[in-house]
Amino acid sequence: MILSIRMAMLASLFASTLACAGPAMQHEPDVIDVTLPAPVDRVTTAVVQVLTDGGYDVDRKDDQTLTTSYREEIPGPWDGLLRWRFGTGRSRVEANVTPATEQSTRLRLSVQYEGKDGLFTQWADSPTALPQSADNQLRLIKNALNIL
Repeated sequence: MILSIRMAMLASLFASTLACAGPAMQHEPDVIDVTLPAPVDRVTTAVVQVLTDGGYDVDRKDDQTLTTSYREEIPGPWDGLLRWRFGTGRSRVEANVTPATEQSTRLRLSVQYEGKDGLFTQWADSPTALPQSADNQLRLIKNALNIL
């Protein structure tokens, strides 16, 4: 009797997990490509500063490409447990900084945002949260460069 109740509970849990599964929704990539009126070294410094202040660890892939690891969205000693149980969002950024002219720079920012909402779900592409969006990152970079 107890075994059959346990099996029924396990079957209902499995069925409810599958019932929530569906095709992943496609989201537009969060990418910005602009030309800024500042030299490459100033733009690179501003990008590194803004991303570091935003909680990202910035790495240089090469002379033109900056990448980040996933940003810590929930800081604290219990963050792993909270993320595992309740879910959250995470983001990472790739920036390509190339010279357009001697006094202008082409900047391409790409933000990848993933989310999950619970214990039995995996990370999936999600719409970018406003504070981590490419538009907001560009605004912060322009502020650091004193560009209106």
